[in-house]
Amino acid sequence: MPDFKQRVEEAAAYIREHCPSRPLVGLLTGTGLGSCVEAIEDACCLEYDQIPHFPRSTVESHRGRLLIGGLHGATVIAFQGRFHLYEGYRAQDVTFPVRVLQALGSRFLLVSNAAGGLNPRHRAGEIMLISDHINLTGTNPLVGPNVDEWGLRFPDMSRVYDRELMELGRTVARSLDLPLSCGVYAGLKGPSLETPAELRFLRAIGADAVGLSTVTEVIAAAHAGLRIMGLSVITNIADPDAPLPATVEDIIAVADEAAPRLKQLMVGIVEHLPTDE
Repeated sequence: MPDFKQRVEEAAAYIREHCPSRPLVGLLTGTGLGSCVEAIEDACCLEYDQIPHFPRSTVESHRGRLLIGGLHGATVIAFQGRFHLYEGYRAQDVTFPVRVLQALGSRFLLVSNAAGGLNPRHRAGEIMLISDHINLTGTNPLVGPNVDEWGLRFPDMSRVYDRELMELGRTVARSLDLPLSCGVYAGLKGPSLETPAELRFLRAIGADAVGLSTVTEVIAAAHAGLRIMGLSVITNIADPDAPLPATVEDIIAVADEAAPRLKQLMVGIVEHLPTDE
């Protein structure tokens, strides 16, 4: 069995062979948000199961394919479907798309997710710009031997979410008249959702939203030196004092309803990225 780095390189080589354009921007979409990539033009599509060593997406609403094509002058690679620790994947496997991005020479990562709102000012369906995160997954994708070509053994995490990209996101949202809040995302392992006591704890430590993805990939992306923007679609309000049952079907329905607004925002952001990087 080839080691992780070799598997990444073989997957990247296959993608380059079949989709030769070098993607500047990576788009990693979450639950119910895969339709956000429909604006990509002249897309080269590959199913995950075609690509050597690529993990398989097992979660409902995660399409399980990647697309490479043009978006307002920039070449992007979009991953429709991500991988989660709760599926049984190791943290390293969850980050496989990020390492492929790095191997392909990408410079930006725009990551989206569906999240529960912890801040009482949130409303279901709104979009939150991620300003920081709290890793409560109990693991880290950088555990083990460091691949020096990929990044530093101890990467700085003080400015994981790029401040310039955050300001760009605010500017684009204003131009589109889209409400855009900003807050801290807490990433848990799952798959069980949070108890009221856990919700109180998350609020107490400063989390504005909670979900079961993103932090693992973002840690790897920070290690890789990618410039990162994170966006959460708030799909339900997690109130510990008035808890309501949350179902995957309801979460997907809200994410589907918000997807056109998220697509507008992401397309506008890509349009104004510095393409000379």
